[in-house]
Amino acid sequence: MGKQETRDRIVEKADDLFYQQGFEKTSFADIADQVGISRGNFYHHFKSKDDILTAVIDRRMEKTKGMLKDWERETQSPAERIGCYIQILIANQAKIRLYGCPVGTLTAELSKLDHLAQEDAARIFTLFRNWLKRQFQQMGFTDRADEHALHIVGRSQGVATLYQAYKDDTYLNKEVQDMKSWLATLTA
Repeated sequence: MGKQETRDRIVEKADDLFYQQGFEKTSFADIADQVGISRGNFYHHFKSKDDILTAVIDRRMEKTKGMLKDWERETQSPAERIGCYIQILIANQAKIRLYGCPVGTLTAELSKLDHLAQEDAARIFTLFRNWLKRQFQQMGFTDRADEHALHIVGRSQGVATLYQAYKDDTYLNKEVQDMKSWLATLTA
């Protein structure tokens, strides 16, 4: 495995572990074991856990940007794109049931730790918010675009949190449908 490939695998496995067991509970040894490298080789790529966290946040940002570009390419209208955002709760249902929202859980954990990277993690929410705002603007809601965007981000986070707590598929499906119905009333 080449240097860049090893680094990429470290970031990928760290991302999974930070999501599944939390940033604070994940050790260098946990990540090295998942990648299948020695701790010495691990330190050749990252000097600190905070360096890995920065790389994980950057990875999540890039993956999110790619997903948003895909939605723009694959759909015809801003309302359809917003529907893709809402539908992500269903697409990630199994993971949310077990671990919660990857963005929400990391942001909340870093906030509790008063970690300097909390603001960096929150940039992913900002990315979603700004993207949704643009979709609402394209729908003609220039004065309320940010309000609508924040409403969808906030509601989806609340739904993800309660779904993880109750593990109630009926609740999740109803909330997703309610958000889609709300969106349909805006476009009517």
